[in-house]
Amino acid sequence: MFKLDLQSRLPIYEQLKNKICEHVMLGLLKPDDQLPSVRAFARDLGVNPNTVQKAYQELEREKIIYSVVGRGSYISPEIGINNLLQNQHIDKIVSAVRRAKQVGITEECVLAAVREAYREEKTP
Repeated sequence: MFKLDLQSRLPIYEQLKNKICEHVMLGLLKPDDQLPSVRAFARDLGVNPNTVQKAYQELEREKIIYSVVGRGSYISPEIGINNLLQNQHIDKIVSAVRRAKQVGITEECVLAAVREAYREEKTP
């Protein structure tokens, strides 16, 4: 169902989280669809169950999935494609800002770039 890139710099739990979101956006996973159990999913993917659990926890925190004790995890009925897209783009922005910070780009420079991008959007 999911193919993970073990050579990617992106952590496996984030790849899994992104793949689940992608499947929701494509309509392959619908509201109230049950996700595989943590153990079964980890076994199928060949990863540690803690990795799958972390992805599920992140998705639940973002209200993309919900869990029922003793029953499993399900796609949230309230999740909309717009929320998923916003969450994914915000994650990308946060990652980019972290990388910029690591290479010494100041907060002021980052904010100026963001403001410029929004100004460009407004001009015809």
